[in-house]
Amino acid sequence: MVMKKNKNHYIANPLTTQILKMETNFREKQKKSYEIARMAKDITMAILILSMAVLMFFSEQLKVEQIADLDKLFRYFFGGLCLLYGGFRLYRGVKRDY
Repeated sequence: MVMKKNKNHYIANPLTTQILKMETNFREKQKKSYEIARMAKDITMAILILSMAVLMFFSEQLKVEQIADLDKLFRYFFGGLCLLYGGFRLYRGVKRDY
């Protein structure tokens, strides 16, 4: 009794290429939505941190007594750190290099 070997039908099967194309499209959409969510998070955090820097620098003019009563050196040092880190977060959100 002689048995025939079956050929591999997966090489030119249009169904498998269509499935691979659908999976690739899904991954691309998933990656794009992740990038948009990450960008929104980075920009939101940058706005919050930069507003904290403004609050530290201009607390006397804005009449925020809890912060204006703090040591000036601490306020300016912390405000500078917030300014640097907020700027970095804003740069990373705008650049979108994830």
